[in-house]
Amino acid sequence: MNFGPIAQDIQLTIAPLPSNPNPLLSLSSHMRLSLLSSPLSFLRCLTSSFSRLPRRRAHSNYCTHHRCRLFLRSLPEAAKTHQPFPSFQQVSCLSHSVEQLACEPQSSEPLKNWDFSNYDDSDSDLFNLDDQPEAFKFEGGGAVAGRDTKHLESPGVEVKELEEVPEQWRRSRLAWLCKELPAHKSGSVVRILNGQRKWMRQDDATYVVVHCTRIRENEAAFKVYKWMMLQRWYRFDFALATKLADYLGKERKFLRCREIFDDIINQGRVPSESTFHILVVAYLGASIEGCLDEACTIYNRMIQLGGYSPRLSLHNSLFKALVAKPGDESKNYLKQAEFIYHNLVTTGLEVQQDIYGGLIWLHSYQEVIDKERIMQLRDEMGLAGMEEVKDVLVSILRACAKDGDVEEAEKTWLKLISCNGGIPSLAFVYRMEVFAEAGVPMKSLETFRSMQELLKGATITGYQKIIEILCNARHVELAELHMQGLVQSGLKPLTPSYVEMATMYLGLSMHEKVEPTFLSCLEKCRPNRAIYNLYLDSLLKAGNFSKAEEIFNHMQSTEAIGVGAGSCNAILSGYLASGNHVKAEKVYDLMCKKRYDVESSSMEKLEYVLSLTRKEVKKPVSLKLSAEQREALVGLLLGGLQIDSDEPRKKHMIRFVLNENSNTHSVLRRHLYDQYHEWLHPSCRRDDDSGDAVPFRFSTIAHSYFGFYADQFWPRGRPTIPKMIHRWLSPRALAYWYMYGGYRLQSGDILLKLKGDSEGVEKVVKALRARSLECRVKRKGRVFWIGFFGNSSTWFWKLVEPYVLDGLQDYLQGGNPNDSEEAQGVNFDSESDVDGEESEQNDSSS
Repeated sequence: MNFGPIAQDIQLTIAPLPSNPNPLLSLSSHMRLSLLSSPLSFLRCLTSSFSRLPRRRAHSNYCTHHRCRLFLRSLPEAAKTHQPFPSFQQVSCLSHSVEQLACEPQSSEPLKNWDFSNYDDSDSDLFNLDDQPEAFKFEGGGAVAGRDTKHLESPGVEVKELEEVPEQWRRSRLAWLCKELPAHKSGSVVRILNGQRKWMRQDDATYVVVHCTRIRENEAAFKVYKWMMLQRWYRFDFALATKLADYLGKERKFLRCREIFDDIINQGRVPSESTFHILVVAYLGASIEGCLDEACTIYNRMIQLGGYSPRLSLHNSLFKALVAKPGDESKNYLKQAEFIYHNLVTTGLEVQQDIYGGLIWLHSYQEVIDKERIMQLRDEMGLAGMEEVKDVLVSILRACAKDGDVEEAEKTWLKLISCNGGIPSLAFVYRMEVFAEAGVPMKSLETFRSMQELLKGATITGYQKIIEILCNARHVELAELHMQGLVQSGLKPLTPSYVEMATMYLGLSMHEKVEPTFLSCLEKCRPNRAIYNLYLDSLLKAGNFSKAEEIFNHMQSTEAIGVGAGSCNAILSGYLASGNHVKAEKVYDLMCKKRYDVESSSMEKLEYVLSLTRKEVKKPVSLKLSAEQREALVGLLLGGLQIDSDEPRKKHMIRFVLNENSNTHSVLRRHLYDQYHEWLHPSCRRDDDSGDAVPFRFSTIAHSYFGFYADQFWPRGRPTIPKMIHRWLSPRALAYWYMYGGYRLQSGDILLKLKGDSEGVEKVVKALRARSLECRVKRKGRVFWIGFFGNSSTWFWKLVEPYVLDGLQDYLQGGNPNDSEEAQGVNFDSESDVDGEESEQNDSSS
C-alpha cells in the first residue's frame, strides 16, 4: 500500500511550529514502527497518545513521550521543520512496547552527559500530569531561596544512552525496569531488583536511577540507589548522589535528601553547594518540629565545612524563619541570627532593614539585655540610611522594660508618637512595665489610662499588666477597681489576674477576701491549680484545717487540677502544726509515691513523728515505674508517644508531645506531668504549681530503665508494634491510647491512631477481637486507623471508661469536633484498605 501522501499530510499536521521550543507532540518508537507497517496502525497509535490516563497506568506512555522529546532535541533543525519524515531503520514489529523502545536506532549525537541543571521544568506540561510537582517552590521562609537554585552549579552525571548498550537483551531489560519500577512500592522494587542481580551492574543501575530522575520519579530513583549501595560492585558516584539528593530535596523529601547528604560526607567528600542550599530550603519548607534546627546545622556546615558563600536569598530565608516563632521560642536562636548577620557583612551582601529589626527584636527578649549591642545595631541602621520603624521602636521599649531604663524609654515613646498609624497596644504595656520596674506604679497607671483614651479601650494584655503592677505595689483599692473593669469588659482570660489578686490578699493576710476571689475565679474560669493552691495556703494560715483538708482532697480527686509538691508540702505543714500526725504520715506516703521532696522546714519535725511509729523513715531512693505508669506507657506509645535513644550509652528518653489545640490534650498534659513527675528532665520541671506553667512538650531524663520500651516500641528509632502486644493491652492501656491518640466522632464511632507495620497492626486487631471488640482497619499514608463502629464503640467505651480521666469523660463520650479534625478525612466506606498516598512528612512527624 502506498502511504506516502497520507504520511506527508499527517506530518504537516502534527509537526511543531519552529517558534515553539517545546513541541506539543513528538513521535514515539511505537508510532514510527506503526507508520512503517500501516497508516491505520499509525493513526490508532496517534490517537492513543492523546488519551489522558492515570499516572501509574500511563507510565509507559509517559516514558515514551519523554524519550521522544530527547529524540527531537537531538535532531538537526532541518528535521524539525515541515519536511518529509526521515527514513527510519526497518525493524520487525515487536510484540511488546518495551522491546520496541529497546530496539530504537542509535542517535547520531547521543547525550552521554545528562546535565539536569539546564532541564526546563516547564516541559512538564508535555506529559499532561496534573499532580506533577513544581520545580522548587515552598511556602514560608524558603520560598525565595527555593527559586534561587537554578544558578547553583552541580556536577553532570555521565551515563550511557540506552542505544549505546551493545546487547539487545540488556536494552530490553533496562527499558522494562524503567517502566515497571516506578509503579511498585518499596518492597516490590527490592524484589524485582534482586531478580536482576546476575546481570545488573553499576552502569545499568545508574541508567535506571538517572532515567527515573529525568521523569521525576525520584522516590523510585532513591529505592534503586539504596539497592545499589548494598551490592558488591557498587562504586560511589559523587555526581549521581548529588543529583539525586538535589531532586529529592526539591520535592520536600528532606529525610531522603539528608540520608544521601550524610552518605556523601561519610565517603569523605564535601557535598556540592546546590545540595547544601536545597537541603536547607527543604528543611525550612517543613513544619515538623526540629526541622529549623536542622536547617541551621546544614547552613553552618555549608560555610564551615564546605567553604561556600550562601546566596543572599538563603541568608534572608533562614533569618526570616528564625524570627517567625514567638519571642519566647525565638530568643534561643540569637547566636544563629548573629552568625547570619556576620556572614552577610563579611561577604559584602546587602543587609536589609528586616535583619536589623529582627536582631533588635531577638535581643529584647533575652533575660540579660545587651544595651551596647542594641545601640550598635541602631547606629548601623542610621549609617545605612534606614529609619527605625514601629516594630523596632517597640522592641527597644521591651528591652527598656527589662531594667527600667526610663530615659531611653521616653525617647523611644516620643518617636512612636510621631509615627503615622497610631501607637501599638504593646508599646503601652511595655511603657507601663518600664515605670513599674523603676518603682513608679502611678506612672504606669497614667499610661494605662492614656491607652484607654487613645485606643478607645484597653486590651486584655493591658488589663493584666496594670493589675499585676498594682497588686505588686499593694494598691488594693485600685487593683480591685481595675479587676472589676476587666470582668465587666468581657475580655478573656481572667485567670492570671485572679491569681495576682489572690496573691496580694494572701500576702496582706486578707484571708476574708481570698475566698470570694477563689469562688469568683471558679465561676468564670476553668479549674486551675494555682488559684487552688493560694486558697489552700490561705485556709491553712487562717487555721481552717477542716476546710483545707476538704480542698486538698478535692484537688487530689480532680484530674484537671491535681496536687503537686507545693500543695502537698502546704497540707503536710498544716497537719504537723496542728498535731494531726496520722494524716501527716498519709501525706508523706503520698509524697514518697510521687517522689516529691519534703521542705526542710517540715523535715525535722516529720522525722521525729515518723520515729515514733516506724523503725526506719521511708525515703524514695531509686526510680521505678509503678504498675499504673507501665500500663499507661504502653497505651501512650501505641498512641504515638516517641522515645529518643542514645544507643552507645544505652540511655533512652521519652518525649511527651501534646496538641495545644486539643481540649483532650489540654487536660491530659497536667495528668501526665504529675504522673511522671519524678522522671521529668530538670529543664521541664516547674518550681511553682501554676497550672499554666505545664508545657505541652516535656521529656523525661535519659535512663536505662526505658530500654525495654525502646526495644519493643522504638527499635532503631522507628515505631514498631511488639510481638507480645496482646499481653499488654489492658483496659488502662487502651484508655490511655484513646486519650492520647484516639478520637470520637460526632456519629459516636471511635478511631484509634496507630503507627507500625501491617503485621503488627494485625496482632493488635486480633487482641482486640479476643476481647469481643470488633474493629476495622484503614491505612492513610504511614498511619493506620482502627475504627470501632456501632455496638463495638459502645463496648469499647464501657471497657475503658473506669480509667478515663474525670475531666475527659464528657469530651470522649460525647465527641468533640475540634479534636477529631485529623480523623475526619479517614474514609472507612471505601473498599480499599489504603486511604491516600504515603507522605514523608506524615512519617517524619511520628
